[in-house]
Amino acid sequence: MSKKTVAVIFGGVSSEHEVSCVSASYVINNIDRDRYDLILIGITKEGKWFRYEGPVEKIADGTWKDAELTPCFLSPDRGIHGFVLLNQDGSYDTVRVDTVFPVMHGKNGEDGTLQGLMMMSGIPFVGCDALSSAVCMDKAVCNMLVDHAGIKRAEWRYITKDRISEFESFADECEKAFGYPMYVKPANAGSSVGVSRAGDRNELKKAAEEAFRHDYKIIAEREIVAQEIECAVLGNTQPVASVLGEIAAVDGFYDYDSKYVNGTSELFIPARVSNEKSEEIREIAVKVYSLLGCSGLARVDFLLEKSTGIPYLNELNTLPGFTSISMYPKLIEASGISYKELLTRLIELADERSEDI
Repeated sequence: MSKKTVAVIFGGVSSEHEVSCVSASYVINNIDRDRYDLILIGITKEGKWFRYEGPVEKIADGTWKDAELTPCFLSPDRGIHGFVLLNQDGSYDTVRVDTVFPVMHGKNGEDGTLQGLMMMSGIPFVGCDALSSAVCMDKAVCNMLVDHAGIKRAEWRYITKDRISEFESFADECEKAFGYPMYVKPANAGSSVGVSRAGDRNELKKAAEEAFRHDYKIIAEREIVAQEIECAVLGNTQPVASVLGEIAAVDGFYDYDSKYVNGTSELFIPARVSNEKSEEIREIAVKVYSLLGCSGLARVDFLLEKSTGIPYLNELNTLPGFTSISMYPKLIEASGISYKELLTRLIELADERSEDI
C-alpha cells in the first residue's frame, strides 16, 4: 500500500498558538508513519506560513520559528492540491498533499476561516467544515440554534462592541433574566481566554471590558453550580459518543492555566455520574453534534447542575486539544481506541467526506 501525504498545520494567529504547537507535536509523534508521510506547516503569530523540516521537539517549545524555514502558502487552485513553496531565488515549487490535518485551536484555525480555504483547495481535511466550525466557534450563534432546537443551556444574553453605549441596559437585562453571579465570555475565543466571573454590576463592567479585549461580541450567562462533564464525539454521518469525563478544577474555575500550564485540575474518566445520566448526556452530545453539522470530531461540554441533575450544554470544541493531558484523546482511548488509531480514523473520516467538499 502506497503512503499518503498528510500536511499537519500548527500555530496560527490565535491566543491558543502555543497549545496548538504542543498538540501538533503529539500528533506528529503518534501518527502512523507506515501509512503516512508528513509535511509540517507552521503559521507564526504574525500570520506567516512556513514549511518546517526540523526536530519535532522544537515545535512543542516554540523554537521552530528560529530554524531555517521555507515560506509557503496553501493554494486554492485545485490543480495544485497542496502548497506553493517560495524559493530564495524567486522561483517556486509545489508539493501535493492528500489530506490536511489542521491542529489549530481558536481564531483563524477553528472558526471556519482555514476550513474555507481548504474547501476551496479541494483537499480533504480533518474536522468540521467551514459552516459548522464557524457556528460552533461563535457562542452567540451556537446558543441561538441550540435554544431553537430545545436543548437546555444556561440563560444568556449578548452584546456587541458597537453597542457599548447601551451597556447599562444590557446589565439591567442580565440582572433581570438570571442575576448574579454570572460568567462573561468573548463569543469567539476558546480555552477560557477572556472569561471572568461577575458578582455585581461593577465586576460585570470589568468582565465585559476584559472579554471585549478578545472579541467584538461577548456573552453573559447564568452561573450553574455543576459538575463539568465532557464527551468526545467521533464520526461523520453516524457519530459515536465516548465514555464521559469529568473535570474538577482545584481552584474552582477551569481556566487556560488549569488546562495547559499548571495542570491543577483533576480528571475523572469515567465521569462520576449514574449510567442513566451518562446515557442521557451522550445522546444529547450526538444530537447537538449532528444538529450543528459537525463531522470528524468535536468535544461536547456540559454542566451537570448539582441541585437539579439537569445537564446543560456548555459548548462544542471542533478542534479540541491533543496534548498529553487533553480530554478528547483520553476519552477516546477510554472508549477502546488508541491515540494512533484515533489519528488514523480522523484522516480516514476526512477522506470519506471528501466527495462532499
